[in-house]
Amino acid sequence: MTYRIDCLQYANWSEKIFRQMREGGLDAVHVTITYHENFRETVLNIERWNRWFERYPDLIFQGRTGDDVRRAKETGRTAIFFGAQNCSPIEDDIGLVEVLHTLGLRFMQLTYNNQSLLATGCYEADDMGLTRMGREVVEEMNRVGLVIDMSHSAERSTLEAIEYSTRPIAITHANPEFWHPAKRNKSDRVLRALAESGGMLGFSVYPHHLQGGSGCTLESFCSMIAQTAELMGIDRIGIGTDLCQDHPDSVVEWMRTGRWTKKIDYGEGSAAAPGFPDMPDFYGDNRDFGNLETGLRAAGFDAEGVAKVMGGNWLRFFDENFTPIQASSDAGKRAAE
Repeated sequence: MTYRIDCLQYANWSEKIFRQMREGGLDAVHVTITYHENFRETVLNIERWNRWFERYPDLIFQGRTGDDVRRAKETGRTAIFFGAQNCSPIEDDIGLVEVLHTLGLRFMQLTYNNQSLLATGCYEADDMGLTRMGREVVEEMNRVGLVIDMSHSAERSTLEAIEYSTRPIAITHANPEFWHPAKRNKSDRVLRALAESGGMLGFSVYPHHLQGGSGCTLESFCSMIAQTAELMGIDRIGIGTDLCQDHPDSVVEWMRTGRWTKKIDYGEGSAAAPGFPDMPDFYGDNRDFGNLETGLRAAGFDAEGVAKVMGGNWLRFFDENFTPIQASSDAGKRAAE
């Protein structure tokens, strides 16, 4: 059975988008529920999602384990998994790691572009690696089943997270640096270490991460996936589109600037184009998810390989890493090695 999982989106959520998820056959989506919000603000965002789950039960429901992806497939719905693109919601309190996992958070980035209390972001000039608190939080995330995401983190910090974590980490939305040298894309060294540790890479269709930007072709994108499969292995890759749909440009300013500066931070864009870039022709919204499957077949992937990249690999990763370590034999085995 082929599952379709997108391991990162941040959209202006609406019934329209939820119906597009169903039209695209998405069985599960990892959604960003917080960037710079503190704990209380993150809880308010969860409340908003609870209202959507109540309002659209025929379309979406909250996912907590891999079995919820299977339930979504069986019932024709999309399982929604919560994630944080920064460590802001735990503030300076390690106890909130478990609280947020209990509320349904399943991924948390240790940093979003900047230095955080835990690690260094990819836009800092100096990468200090994991901080003392960062190492403690990694251990606690491992314990409770909250996946470490290093999509926006700098190289040393990412490598140290991979090395220090006793469970596989994820880079949910980025591409290889060999294909396009964006600051957020990852080096061969990081990708090899990620694969060797059992981690996962989700390929992004966000134009700043693409060769050719908004003009990137499906052929180029899927050829890149094939090259990365040779580097990392077919079992360590999936999709994390980083779809940011229906937002005004003011939201990308919030994503990049938060509360840390009074200036405009253009991030991966430029002063000439500070807002959201146009999506590539092959991926406008969730209804186009199937185009990736078509492109993978054209790039030479067999049916088994296509199924793994489209969602099978993420499903295995969910099964192994979303539950407390005491309940995960795979994670416990790895921790003992």
